[in-house]
Amino acid sequence: MKGRGCWEAASVRSFCSSGCLNKLKKDDSGDDDEETASPTDKSELHQTLKELSGRLAELSTCSDLISKHGAALQRSLNELDSLKIPWESGEKLKAVNERATLFRITSNAMINACRDFLELAETHSRKWQRALQYEQEQRVHLEETIEQLAKQHNSLERAFRGAPGRLASPSQTFSQGSLLTAKGEDSEEDEDTEYFDAMEDSTSFITVITEASEDRKAEGGTVTSSVEWTSADNEREGASIVPKDSSKVKRRTSIPNKPSYSLNLWSIMKNCIGRELSRIPMPVNFNEPLSMLQRLTEDLEYHHLLDKAVHCTSSVEQMCLVAAFSVSSYSTTVHRIAKPFNPMLGETFELDRFQDMGLRSLCEQVSHHPPSAAHYVTSKHGWSLWQEITVASKFRGKYLSIMPLGAIHLEFQGSGNHYVWRKSTSTVHNIIVGKLWIDQSGDIEIVNHKTKDRCQLKFVPYSYFSKEVARKVTGVVSDSQGKAQYVLSGSWDEQMECAKIVHSSPSSDGKQKTVYQTLPTRLLWKKFPLPENAENMYYFSELALTLNEHEDGVAPTDSRLRPDQRLMERGRWDEANTEKQRLEEKQRVSRRRRMETCAASCSGEDERETDRYVPLWFEKRLDPLTGEMACVYKGGYWEAKEKQDWHMCPDIF
Repeated sequence: MKGRGCWEAASVRSFCSSGCLNKLKKDDSGDDDEETASPTDKSELHQTLKELSGRLAELSTCSDLISKHGAALQRSLNELDSLKIPWESGEKLKAVNERATLFRITSNAMINACRDFLELAETHSRKWQRALQYEQEQRVHLEETIEQLAKQHNSLERAFRGAPGRLASPSQTFSQGSLLTAKGEDSEEDEDTEYFDAMEDSTSFITVITEASEDRKAEGGTVTSSVEWTSADNEREGASIVPKDSSKVKRRTSIPNKPSYSLNLWSIMKNCIGRELSRIPMPVNFNEPLSMLQRLTEDLEYHHLLDKAVHCTSSVEQMCLVAAFSVSSYSTTVHRIAKPFNPMLGETFELDRFQDMGLRSLCEQVSHHPPSAAHYVTSKHGWSLWQEITVASKFRGKYLSIMPLGAIHLEFQGSGNHYVWRKSTSTVHNIIVGKLWIDQSGDIEIVNHKTKDRCQLKFVPYSYFSKEVARKVTGVVSDSQGKAQYVLSGSWDEQMECAKIVHSSPSSDGKQKTVYQTLPTRLLWKKFPLPENAENMYYFSELALTLNEHEDGVAPTDSRLRPDQRLMERGRWDEANTEKQRLEEKQRVSRRRRMETCAASCSGEDERETDRYVPLWFEKRLDPLTGEMACVYKGGYWEAKEKQDWHMCPDIF
């Protein structure tokens, strides 16, 4: 009997020392905000109620023990009271008996209060659960409704634009869009002005279609020249057709399907607001199996526009095709919300496609912070393109802004025409909630530095409340005298058209608009359809599917040989994340070694430049047209590939 009593007493002490009573008091008071915040998961609610029920059962057990031992204590006190003891001792026993009775009553009251607390928690948890489920359903329904309305609005706009007979009247308007803002305007949007509606009062233009047979006299009194292209190809749809040469190399047409991995982007990025994106450690779950160098090379998908522009004898007509090429590079981004891999310092990517595409392309990552890549392309058709792009990106809470910095150069060897332009800003919306979508916004000015022709393009930001067509692009091509020659219109995800201007005049409605009378439009560029099953292959185009295809003879620093990217492409994401961490640590070790090596021989101002990487295939030069320092191809790569001599390449993988 004595041993059993000791075991029961030990059980009570164990329960009290476990802090269960304190936990119940803490849960009831609401001091722990994180634990008592409104639960968003049903399993968490059930688990909490289960724990409370268990604690109540333990309290009930303790109550039974207290009642049992209290009754035994009172019997013992009654037995002592029946004994003949001094009067003073009897009074003390009576006081002890009263205290034991009060202790048992208090214990019962505590158990009843805990039972009431549990019943109240169960009642309110069911209410919270129903309210939370209702709000979630309403939010999903609202998102689906808005998206459906936007799609219907877009379909109606397109149906209206393509309605038969709509362009038959010379006074019918077919395009209206904003021209460029002030030349020095900052391209980095402010958070408060990112979502804005159509600005009808801004400087804009209206184009009016004129029948081809009605050639008008120009403002100077001379008759306008022929509207036909001076290039050899005069077919209306010729600019959208790609000559598909028979290639001896069979390229792949598919990659493994994207695995179904669920990961909350907001849970990772909520503490990174305002930080540079390249400095945020991101798992491969948010990537696509291509590097930034490969994405940069993907801009060449519509290279046939430049091949066609080589044969243009008119510089303004050539400018139209160059403008269409600059817009076409964004068409691959419409569904591509996943980020490419940040290249390792010294990583390269080559595209040797002389047989089928008639060009060779080389990219090298020349800087890690900030991330910067140099690119050089040469074509057998007589043009070359080079650029150094530095990606500046900021996470701003509700959206992500990506600002490519650096100039793009395009030169035609036959005519000597040299074009320079810069990329627009890309914005990824709905980072916090909703379906991710990407938009392009800002202004692009293309300048021919030989003839002084200019093209001003406007990427109109999309808004649910705007009357504009989604992803709209407008522009005007002007000659060296500043006279508008062509109007451009279209969308960066589908197609671009141009129309020859025959007359221009101020708008009669009192607004700052210019009315352009034009001949019928010509198709400059049309997007290729996506491959079958593209939605399960990261929405890659036919060219993108081949970029990471294994090839023999490439440099050991080529993106195709990057192990974490290859593992991700094969669907082994857990292994890819482990490999990514290894490569990043290896890169950090290499950087520390460079700093230690240079610190021994450098001092003062030179010591601050110890993290500068010396590119292998490019070198810094002053750009005479922009006045900026940029990396330019210095040669040697294709000769090294022919000899298979890669001894100079760093070990980065």
